[in-house]
Amino acid sequence: MNRSGKFWITLTVFQVVFGLVVFAMTRQYYIQDTHREGASPAVMGQAAISQPASSTESDLTQLISSFPGEQALDDPAAILRSADEFFASQQYGRAAQLYEQLLAIEPDDANTYNNLGITLHYLGRSDEALRILNEGVKVDPAYQRIWLTLGFVNSQLGYIEQAHSALTTATQLGADTEVGQAAAQMLNELGAG
Repeated sequence: MNRSGKFWITLTVFQVVFGLVVFAMTRQYYIQDTHREGASPAVMGQAAISQPASSTESDLTQLISSFPGEQALDDPAAILRSADEFFASQQYGRAAQLYEQLLAIEPDDANTYNNLGITLHYLGRSDEALRILNEGVKVDPAYQRIWLTLGFVNSQLGYIEQAHSALTTATQLGADTEVGQAAAQMLNELGAG
């Protein structure tokens, strides 16, 4: 099928605008949700920190010195707050390191998989983001937000069928919630594209 240049320009503009709208929606949702809910109960307990394999001692020292208020590295709630602050200020590299650290502490927290997945996507590591998000879905298949994020990342990569499937699941888990409504809106936008 031969498409005109106008078609491709229109499609490109649509995808850029769609991506920016979805980015703004998901980023604002995550920022609001973090402030509204606080730290999740899954990360409130004390646990030993295991250093990520890719980090060096100097990386951790730099990370400690860059924490707002120099929070303790053995407090999961403090790590989560710092990671969320780095994410909100678009310091995705630092946020990703801290979310990875949280997964080492609490490997069954689907919210951390979700946060790490979206952060990796914003870092341009989308294949890794999809792997992490799919792991998080296995941890808690009823966690609605991770399905929304999985749908968003798939749509950004042009995997429309996978995006549709994930967003449909997010909607089915609760169409009356903010997450369900965002998923339904993204599904409508996918159908219009």
